[in-house]
Amino acid sequence: MQLFYNANISENDVSFTFDKDESRHISKVLRKTIGDILHITNGQGWLFTAEITMAAQKNCVVSIISKSLQTKRNYNLHLAVAPTKMNDRYEWFLEKATEIGIETITPIICDHSERKIVKIERFEKIIQSAMKQSLQCYLPKLNSPIAFKDFINQDFTDQTFIAHCEETDKKSLKSQLEQKTDCTILIGPEGDFSVKEIEMALQRHFIPVTLGETRLRTETAAIAACHSVAFLNEL
Repeated sequence: MQLFYNANISENDVSFTFDKDESRHISKVLRKTIGDILHITNGQGWLFTAEITMAAQKNCVVSIISKSLQTKRNYNLHLAVAPTKMNDRYEWFLEKATEIGIETITPIICDHSERKIVKIERFEKIIQSAMKQSLQCYLPKLNSPIAFKDFINQDFTDQTFIAHCEETDKKSLKSQLEQKTDCTILIGPEGDFSVKEIEMALQRHFIPVTLGETRLRTETAAIAACHSVAFLNEL
């Protein structure tokens, strides 16, 4: 199944018209024509089955045949991950985390961050593409970058963890996770969190955790954390 994404389609629609760019992609690039069936999501859980009734390059129109609201995961995962020095590494994380399963992603700017500016629009496109490729109907939320101290001073009602490399008392993330429970996990930059940031997180009752015996890159650590949460909730 090929999945299309358009945030503007609603569960109340009986027909839908794609914009010029998407109409051209459907009719000219994919060579779809009248009578062909499309599967569309709005990223809010709805899956639509639609039939093309007009296949013009400037105006592709579909008639909604059926719709269904897909079941959400029984947990919410929020990863707050420092941007990596090389953009492609962070983009790889966004793609793979979306495929595995995640609800919210926040780029956090830390004391040791070498990159403090990120391209949110490009990141959004990568997440959308990964959602479609993995045939999911819930689009992860990508927050704007935020300073570390501002992020941890928010009110959290879920399990909260900070994964760092300092030689202090830490628990295994897998041993601390609870099934069917929302959680927020902090992943630092290449130079790790600063001692001050770790102390600030501990004061805010974040649980210090390790992701394994080896030292991981930022993007690898984020994927390891994402998979640990997904694996636990599949049991």
